[in-house]
Amino acid sequence: MTRVGLSPLAWLDEVEAQRRAAGLRRSLRARRPVGAELDLASNDYLGLSQHPRVIDGGITALRTWGAGSTGSRLVTGNTELHEEFEDALAGFVGAESALVFSSGYTANLGAVVALSGPGSLLVSDAYTHASLVDACRLSRARVAVTSHNDVAAVERVLAGRDEERAVFVTDSVFSADGDLAPLRELHAVCRRHGALMIVDEAHGLGVRGDGGRGLLDEAGLAGAPDVVMTTTLSKALGSQGGVVLGPAGVRAHLIDAARTFIFDTGLAPAAVGAAHAALQVLVDEPWRAQRVLDHAATLAEICGVVDVPSSAVVSVILGDPEVAVAAAAACLDHGVRAGCFRPPTVPAGTSRLRLTARASLTDDEMTLARQVLTEVLAPA
Repeated sequence: MTRVGLSPLAWLDEVEAQRRAAGLRRSLRARRPVGAELDLASNDYLGLSQHPRVIDGGITALRTWGAGSTGSRLVTGNTELHEEFEDALAGFVGAESALVFSSGYTANLGAVVALSGPGSLLVSDAYTHASLVDACRLSRARVAVTSHNDVAAVERVLAGRDEERAVFVTDSVFSADGDLAPLRELHAVCRRHGALMIVDEAHGLGVRGDGGRGLLDEAGLAGAPDVVMTTTLSKALGSQGGVVLGPAGVRAHLIDAARTFIFDTGLAPAAVGAAHAALQVLVDEPWRAQRVLDHAATLAEICGVVDVPSSAVVSVILGDPEVAVAAAAACLDHGVRAGCFRPPTVPAGTSRLRLTARASLTDDEMTLARQVLTEVLAPA
């Protein structure tokens, strides 16, 4: 068939039309430096992205080390600051070692791919984050996806495997619903069958565990020799970057084998300095973790969500994507910024407002949230 004159990107018009018809077209909206709206959409759970100590930590690092890390960490991108922060974070969560990546996404890709590979089995919870899904696809391992939080299903897959090595991956706190993984039970299954467990604590660090040390700490699994923790610095710590934490042997292996570490420019020093300062604020002010959960419970009550939230996330399911978009727009019109999750981020028929609590919310802000959310979510 002759295709002369046909644009190779002509198919994009049809795809865009399909997305618009389904109410799934997305667009970027720039926010102002200091928003006039009440923010109930960001992942700044501890309210540290604008904290003076955190900003000063970033500025000091910027002036000391420069704007960029200048190369991969194996060449010129590794500073004393990176290693000091790794030691501090590992000590805080009870891990033997830590390795900083440029983002939480690259940390997950690097850890999962480097710790699995051809001839191994990867078992993944159905609701794991997209970065873990992509890591499974890149791993060249055999991948088995189990129903959400289904401990028995994980056991069946691990028990029936032929592969010598197996890895189970899960979020600790799931980003869309905010529910918790049954880590103790899952770890017991992994240990019975000689499988490594990789847990993404992106939404657990700073919110769950003693003083915000994460759900692994709460489950009594901090520092376990068969558990690897990944996390991001862009949520509770208000900065940017990712980290893999676990046994020292894992860190050494990732330095040699994780392509997203070896071939990626190191995390900018300003982000490391800000994250390190945020960690120190959390150490000094452990009350912030409980404050997040308290505010989340209030937001759930306001929105008529029956279950008390287990994390910073309050999911208000509205069903139709256009209804969810309209509700988010109405909230913004009244001065409250709410997250809006639609397929493929969440399953079809479960489009929702995704509200996030923040430790720094004031009484006046909570009053505004009650007024606006009550009005927007009132039955028509």
